[in-house]
Amino acid sequence: MLGDNILKVKDRIASVCAKNKLKSEEIILICVTKNRRPEDIEEAIAAGITDIGENRVQEALSKYNQLSAFSCQLSAVRWHLVGHLQTNKVKDAVHIFDLIHSVDSLRLAQEIDKQASRINKIQDILLEVKTSPEATKFGLKPDEVIEVIKEIAKLKNINLLGLMTIAPIVDNPQKSRPYFRQLRELRDKICNDFGFRISNLGFLSMGMTDDFEIALEEGANMIRLGRAIFGG
Repeated sequence: MLGDNILKVKDRIASVCAKNKLKSEEIILICVTKNRRPEDIEEAIAAGITDIGENRVQEALSKYNQLSAFSCQLSAVRWHLVGHLQTNKVKDAVHIFDLIHSVDSLRLAQEIDKQASRINKIQDILLEVKTSPEATKFGLKPDEVIEVIKEIAKLKNINLLGLMTIAPIVDNPQKSRPYFRQLRELRDKICNDFGFRISNLGFLSMGMTDDFEIALEEGANMIRLGRAIFGG
């Protein structure tokens, strides 16, 4: 069933890409495994998943250690932190994750840089931007992003690859469109106004199970799916 679900998701991605003249091979499908067993992750990897997303550092650390004892080839898997990151969890996070999506403050970026330097790692990150009016959402305000980018550029152990956002919960996926569009337009404006190449902020991580097709239409090239793959 898991393999069938993954194939269905990939077909939906391909359909959106065909209609909007996008390249489906450039879309990164992140399988979000919050509350899933290590065995479920191993099954997803066996079905062709190469990118695993986790919301919590401690849960990810436990699974990562357990999977290391399994037969699956972890070397071919990229680990993404897609949930909120507290500064006291950064040390563990930089040991596990290839890409941290949820950097929502300069202070957090500085701590990531500090911990990454201790293990001689260049940590890839995305900046999380709060495009939603929901009080429960994390992220930088759009008008804060450029100043944070300028400060991050001074940090030697961080590699900024793009932006991330989470749309609000809505009753119609189309209502998510303005939030995704805002992130893409913000990225493009930063690049146009400050001379960054768009390829330097090339990743837009946006879209989940209920709205990923809209996100793709608005420029997402990383989507974070859990229920669409595992059901429920």
